[in-house]
Amino acid sequence: MTTTRLAALGRDEPPLLPLAQRLLAVAESGLPSMLLPGGEGFVFTMSGRQTPDGSWTLERRGTSTRYAAITVLGARFLPEDRQRAVLGGHTAQEFTGLLVESLPAVTNLGDAALIAWAAAETEHPKLSDALARVDALDEEGRPQYTVEAAWVLSALAAARDTVDVERRFSAARDRLLRARIGDSPLFPHATGPGLVPWYRAHVSCFADQTYPLQALARAHASAEQGGDPEALAASEACAARICELQGDGGQWWWHYDARTGGVVEGYPVYSVHQHAMAPTALFDLTDAGGSDFGAAIRKGLRWMTDVPELAVGHEESMIREELGVTWRKVYRGDPKKAVRAARGLGTRVAPNLRLKSLDRVYRPVSVDRECRPYEFGWMLHAWLGGLK
Repeated sequence: MTTTRLAALGRDEPPLLPLAQRLLAVAESGLPSMLLPGGEGFVFTMSGRQTPDGSWTLERRGTSTRYAAITVLGARFLPEDRQRAVLGGHTAQEFTGLLVESLPAVTNLGDAALIAWAAAETEHPKLSDALARVDALDEEGRPQYTVEAAWVLSALAAARDTVDVERRFSAARDRLLRARIGDSPLFPHATGPGLVPWYRAHVSCFADQTYPLQALARAHASAEQGGDPEALAASEACAARICELQGDGGQWWWHYDARTGGVVEGYPVYSVHQHAMAPTALFDLTDAGGSDFGAAIRKGLRWMTDVPELAVGHEESMIREELGVTWRKVYRGDPKKAVRAARGLGTRVAPNLRLKSLDRVYRPVSVDRECRPYEFGWMLHAWLGGLK
């Protein structure tokens, strides 16, 4: 299957097309092993362990409703037979039905929003039930985590053509736009005070940027005549800033100062950001009428095989086809995330404080040998999907 996005990749940087196809093949081969017994849910993570003889074993750990919903959002772009292969014999719509049935026990707003988003995209007949659960969990006027607030908006944008959600849609859109601090183009970790301790309220993560910029782009695309210029401008500004801050090796950095629009701490660098989350958000923005961020997407994708952190003396592939996984991240290995804590506290008082000596003490050469279903769900969504 060659999509518009893959075709563009092959045109603009031909050597990267085989890499994207390789990653998509790993996703399809790896997802079935992440299914729970019975094929009605997904694990939280697959943890890799190397045995004394050098071989690897993978251990399933936990379960995750949100990861299952994200997997559906990506798998729906596969042909039906391949949907069934990765979703335990179900189509994307059928698997969404299982998730909708679980909603009475779902208490997390983000989980419910992702299920509703999947229901809208797969045209599930119980979309209204899914949206009702989101409404019940999204208490009016109550601050929410930015990622979950963004998923609510994406779900409502996807549902606009099917169900009357305009009042809730407007509230969700306005909540995201109001969450920004001053004239910063970046988004904070929460839409209001009370959820994050004061000393790190200025620190937000990469997901706090990609999901809102994606949701606002989709809000613009879902609007009739003329779209939503304010939402598109906010999405564009956020995208431009994270691309400006992108590392020389293509790294999408992890923690930002939502007040100043700067980087607080770059590590960990997550594989899912490189091959999936940044591409899917930036592609959606371009499809919605925003700028072309293809150069930054390609630079980030290239990191998957050209990992500067794992250069001489630390060589290790982040892609393991034989296991059906991509290793989760490269990180510092510092005890209790000391660098992140020090820089978070330091930038609270002095926004431009970098504490560069920490980079020499704690080098980012450790590999987190886990892989989670949502990493592959967003990968499928990024490279096989599209708003048009």
